[in-house]
Amino acid sequence: MTTLGTTTVTQVAIVVRDIEEKARAWAEVLGLPVPRVIITDPEEIAQTRYNGQPSTARAKLAFFDLGQVSLELIEPIGEPSTWNDQLVQHGESLHHIAFQVDGMARLLPLLADDGMPTVQKGEYTGGRYAYVDATARLGVTLELLENDQ
Repeated sequence: MTTLGTTTVTQVAIVVRDIEEKARAWAEVLGLPVPRVIITDPEEIAQTRYNGQPSTARAKLAFFDLGQVSLELIEPIGEPSTWNDQLVQHGESLHHIAFQVDGMARLLPLLADDGMPTVQKGEYTGGRYAYVDATARLGVTLELLENDQ
């Protein structure tokens, strides 16, 4: 069995249909300011891959800093993407739990060998992400985040 090398959750994410509406609602419930909404980079910058194929899908994102963990809201823009799949199949719902890792390139094939394949991955300024389908084993998608040093 592959271990992630960490037990620290850094993010919990929810897919939503209207990020501005949900960001206002969460801000009210949490007593925090409404965060700014950002849009992920296009495929040529993010190098987005969905099920191994290039994808032009993007997403609107909003983050609430809750201390050790951030709450991420994700509104899919276009498809195919794991975000859009989640929204279509399950409605607004938990999408993933994220962990900061080292050695993502080493971990992904090991997790796939353990029945947890990579469904989407890409780059962001300062690092990379990968979504691992761990629903059969763990009941949720995992996101691995790796920042450049």
